[in-house]
Amino acid sequence: MNEAELRARLPAGLAHNQLLLADNRPAAVLVPLEPGRGVWLTRRSGKMTNHAGQVSFPGGKVDPGDVSVEAAALREAWEEIGLAPAGVNILGRLDDHITGTGFHITPVVALVPRGAAVHVASDEVAEVFCLPFEVLLDPMLPRERVAYVNEDERQFYVWPHEDHVIWGATGGILRRLALLLRGEG
Repeated sequence: MNEAELRARLPAGLAHNQLLLADNRPAAVLVPLEPGRGVWLTRRSGKMTNHAGQVSFPGGKVDPGDVSVEAAALREAWEEIGLAPAGVNILGRLDDHITGTGFHITPVVALVPRGAAVHVASDEVAEVFCLPFEVLLDPMLPRERVAYVNEDERQFYVWPHEDHVIWGATGGILRRLALLLRGEG
């Protein structure tokens, strides 16, 4: 999928549902789309306190000095993977996502230049990889799963990848993105 197709499917200023913060910790993630390749994901370092080794988007908590969730997502992407904010073209936001671990995530969708250089902060990120657009456009994906946590039923989505398990908040955010790209969202 090239840049023109992405822009047509995900126009600037994406509308999103903003949820109330309540007692959840505000966080922002960058959903980087590289034309011709796919969506960038990271595998968190095993040294991380929260969600060690899991697949995620570049991002983290919104700091008091961040002027917006977009600024927080860009700052975090710079800190984690060395993605220069100057080359990033923000398209808008996806619906907010609340995690079972108490985070209120605002996903910020952006185009990144083809072949943009990354430099991972190894204390936070083990690797950066792409999930191809072909996977996101497959109407049979993702697979829905159910788990029980303290007798509460939790539904979540799992995306296939030969080297990684993509699920949880990342799986849910990817599903919203996929529905938009397919014209179903």
